[in-house]
Amino acid sequence: MSCCTSLEVTGGTFYRTYASDADGGAVGLADPATVSAFRLDKYLVTVGRFRQFVSAVLPPVSGTGWLPAAGSGKHTHLNGGRGLLNVGIPADAGVVYEPGWVATDDVNIAPTDVNLSCDADTATWIASAGRNETLPINCVSWYDAYAFCIWDGGFLPSEAEWAYAAAGGNQQREYPWGSTDPGSANQYAIYDCYYPSGKGGLFSCSTQGPSIAQVGSATLGAGLWGQLDLAGNVTEWDLDWYGVYVDPCTDCADLTEAFFDERIVRGGAFDVTTSYLLPGATGPTFRNGQLPLARSASFGFRCARIP
Repeated sequence: MSCCTSLEVTGGTFYRTYASDADGGAVGLADPATVSAFRLDKYLVTVGRFRQFVSAVLPPVSGTGWLPAAGSGKHTHLNGGRGLLNVGIPADAGVVYEPGWVATDDVNIAPTDVNLSCDADTATWIASAGRNETLPINCVSWYDAYAFCIWDGGFLPSEAEWAYAAAGGNQQREYPWGSTDPGSANQYAIYDCYYPSGKGGLFSCSTQGPSIAQVGSATLGAGLWGQLDLAGNVTEWDLDWYGVYVDPCTDCADLTEAFFDERIVRGGAFDVTTSYLLPGATGPTFRNGQLPLARSASFGFRCARIP
């Protein structure tokens, strides 16, 4: 396994809101979005990869570490380098594009041992390299995730990009891998505390040890373009603020903080039920917002890149 593999996602148009009927087809189609081609990492960011970032941000001797350049982290392949269209502004405000990293957020990058150990039972971070290096990093804030992706030469995917990959584009898949029920054998997704024993249920999470698997373990759960763990293991931070979908959307994101002061997380995690794995529904079960400084054993991420 190469932890840093990034796979191209072919651009196209899909519906961000949909459900699957009994015959496996998509119904309730709404909220159209068009996404240009981009690359999306095959795997969630691991503890081992994130450790290198922590060393750059928090050097042990000088005390002066790496910080993102103001305006970095944009989708520079779009709109003549201006990035995504920002649809989170009033209609009379004109055309506004992706701002990239905001320098005043530098103080919010804080991948310390204490912060990365936000849950004593299920945090994957260990202060010294050891057995957890291939597990997905969790307990990261939105700021940590965004900064890492910039440091690693990429950017956080927009919600539309992430959902497009999870839905298999215009295939509008029930799950990222198709319509097969994920079951309890950890083949399609790491969820509902089935890993590693297959027992399931929140009680199992507390009795069988950490229920988070090495990235890519659920090999049958690959999406259309080859990404793994798009459903389950850890929920993934996206770039957008949590708001109402604007239609139509063409290479767009909600990038203005307004009534909702939360960022989008998608994908379900190791401790949630089947319904959280569905990429198309927009209820609170499936599409969540979280405060960007929030840390949880359920929160991880992956990066996107120019095609």
